[in-house]
Amino acid sequence: MSSTEAEDTTIYKVVVNHEEQYSIWPVERENAFGWRDAGKSGLKAECLEYIKEVWTDMRPLSLRKKMEVTSTKN
Repeated sequence: MSSTEAEDTTIYKVVVNHEEQYSIWPVERENAFGWRDAGKSGLKAECLEYIKEVWTDMRPLSLRKKMEVTSTKN
């Protein structure tokens, strides 16, 4: 761990967009357009661990849906 990461005391929140893609954002800042709170906040490492647990399929939601339709047609 670098000294910069060790000194980071920023509290972050996990945010998610309409494509079910995750990111982190400083808790005191307003979410970027199109992003909503995912219900987890904490130190950077905690938020990234949460994302690692819940974001198991990196494909955007629209691609997953399209692939489901394609697979049911075969």
